[in-house]
Amino acid sequence: MDDVSPVPANHEHTAIGREEYRQRIAQARRYMQEAALDACVIHAGANLRYFSGVAWGPTERLVAMVLFSDGLPVIVCPEFEVGSLRDAIRIDADLCTWQEHENPAESVAAIIRDKGCGRIGADPLAPWFMVEAMQRALAGIQVGSAAVVTEPCRMRKSAAELALLQQAMEITLQVQQRAFESLRPGITTGQLRTFVDRTHRALGADGGSTFCAIQFGAATAYPHGIAGEQSLRAGDLVLIDTGCQVQGYHSDITRTYVFGDPTDEQRATWQLERDAQQAAFDAVRVGATCESIDHAARSLLVRAGLGPDYRLPGLPHRTGHGIGLAIHEPAYLVPGDRTYLRTGMCFSNEPMIVIPGRFGIRLEDHFHVTEAGAAWFTAPSESITHPFG
Repeated sequence: MDDVSPVPANHEHTAIGREEYRQRIAQARRYMQEAALDACVIHAGANLRYFSGVAWGPTERLVAMVLFSDGLPVIVCPEFEVGSLRDAIRIDADLCTWQEHENPAESVAAIIRDKGCGRIGADPLAPWFMVEAMQRALAGIQVGSAAVVTEPCRMRKSAAELALLQQAMEITLQVQQRAFESLRPGITTGQLRTFVDRTHRALGADGGSTFCAIQFGAATAYPHGIAGEQSLRAGDLVLIDTGCQVQGYHSDITRTYVFGDPTDEQRATWQLERDAQQAAFDAVRVGATCESIDHAARSLLVRAGLGPDYRLPGLPHRTGHGIGLAIHEPAYLVPGDRTYLRTGMCFSNEPMIVIPGRFGIRLEDHFHVTEAGAAWFTAPSESITHPFG
């Protein structure tokens, strides 16, 4: 259990090329024009990585890109980080630096005022204290949300993005199968989490598991688990929800199965969960709304006597979420999200069934939208006893 043999990947990781970054910038500017934004301030994190290639986590020190409707973007960063930033940038951009004793929001404001901008979009993922500081520094200039730019750009994945998601999903599916094959009586959830992380690393994921939730038995009735360690016993349901990253793109796969022989109730509920997952998949078509996909899964469960809505026993949460450089990102397969499906959009499909006090079953795979409907990244689970065939 402690040894994980490295297995060479069957693929070379796709890289996002400079031309694609240029296309992303051009697309962002089209959305800026539609929204009458003169500039967008894109903060360190997933959005900055998407538009510039800079994989920089947000901290209290501002690192951001000011994107104008024309001309070179400007990367704002601490002076002592210039070398690292230059090495990471995948677009043509100017650099503007600030020293430790200076207010970086003033640097951003000066750049924006010099361009004569009147309406600014702030990264919706930026920490509030940075947005507030920028608003103060930009007194007299309208500051709104750049979500009208960042979200539609990132929702539809390119061929290179789909390939990176595919690679991440394939790694995690292999990890899931190896975890299943490693089960034995008495193994703890902690031991299994360690195994999952080591296996992700061995198979080439960036930095091991990004997360790993493991529940046995009655704990599976809690969608994100409960505190404390559990030990595996014969007849327990096993729920493993885990993922990794490949060049920043996420996987997120859940498998639920029985360790031993299932009861009739467990077997019937597992099949109902699989049917709901398939119903959501089958409902996907270009032009359908996100909420209609949730409805396809939820209504099947209601017809089986569960719910309705979020009532338990039943489905306590949305059917799915977008995925990409963030593990959860817009749009969402949930009532009220009327976003229209378009090719290249990617979603989880996980209409979990919870029987309070007894158990829960979640099967989670991801699909992307094509002209012909949905296409799986990973093959769905086959049965409650043989999840991988």
